[in-house]
Amino acid sequence: MRPSLPAAAGSACLRPTSRLDKPSAIGDEVTVFAPPSALRAQDTVQLVAPAGPFDRASFDRGLEVLSSRYRPRFDDGIFSRSRYLAGDDDRRLAELTSAWRNDEVRALFAARGGYGVMRLLARLDVEALPHKPIVGFSDLTALHLALQAKGRISIHAPVVTQLGRSSPEVVQRLFDLLERDVVAPPLTATETFVGGRAEGPLIGGNLSVLTRLIGTPYLPDLTGAILLLEDVTERPYRLDRMWTHLRLAGVFEKVRGIALGEFTHCEEKGEAWGPLDVLRDLAREVNLPCASGFPIGHGEVNCAVPLGVRVRLDADARTLEFLEPAVRR
Repeated sequence: MRPSLPAAAGSACLRPTSRLDKPSAIGDEVTVFAPPSALRAQDTVQLVAPAGPFDRASFDRGLEVLSSRYRPRFDDGIFSRSRYLAGDDDRRLAELTSAWRNDEVRALFAARGGYGVMRLLARLDVEALPHKPIVGFSDLTALHLALQAKGRISIHAPVVTQLGRSSPEVVQRLFDLLERDVVAPPLTATETFVGGRAEGPLIGGNLSVLTRLIGTPYLPDLTGAILLLEDVTERPYRLDRMWTHLRLAGVFEKVRGIALGEFTHCEEKGEAWGPLDVLRDLAREVNLPCASGFPIGHGEVNCAVPLGVRVRLDADARTLEFLEPAVRR
């Protein structure tokens, strides 16, 4: 049986939705981020491991969750281990592209993050692959960004090994997002860092991964975007260094607002201050609308969000409102 989270935590992911179809706009130019086709109950989906190896028990619990709604499949090679990778690059790339090209497979779910997706990007021809939902987060940020660079919507959501410990509300939000051509329920943050409102396509994910794609063709144009950032086990000075890297690269001159998810286990031992104190100061320096503490990332609650869809960030109200569906019928 999957452990459930407190009602207040789970309800953060589920609220009434409404239909709203508008193209994504970046700056003065209209850029349409294409949604993939919606899933249906009992569709075939494939589990893939393009990054690190994983715990089998956690995988099995996540598999059980997906089996309650879809028909998940996976190759035996998914359990491969090669140091910190789930098998060598050839294995992981072949697994990913084979599932992607398989017409019977309607969506891909990442087994785990860790590290390894970046190693595949130069050999992955996204434009030659069919458009279908790609689900995952953390190291999968590299793939999400590569997809947004080609104008595709993808799904920032729990990986398979995280699903087994996710609340029913978190799981249902993911299923609804994949199956219904309605906008996702809004999310609420815990703190306003800088007040203001902004609209634009939601782009980003893991801060560590995003910074390492600067200067590569796999980072999409961030002009006019709402930047989503989260991370795990990064000490405050490292968060400062990565944020400063973004600032020096001109990222904060392009984006319209910043939505911060959770920064889990990033505390500085023995200090009264923590990562949020550092991020608060950094956010105020760039002076863009910024709210912190959205239930997104490596924390106890990881709400699914579509990347590439247009959103409205109201930092004063601490809300992130989704203005487009993640999928199309």
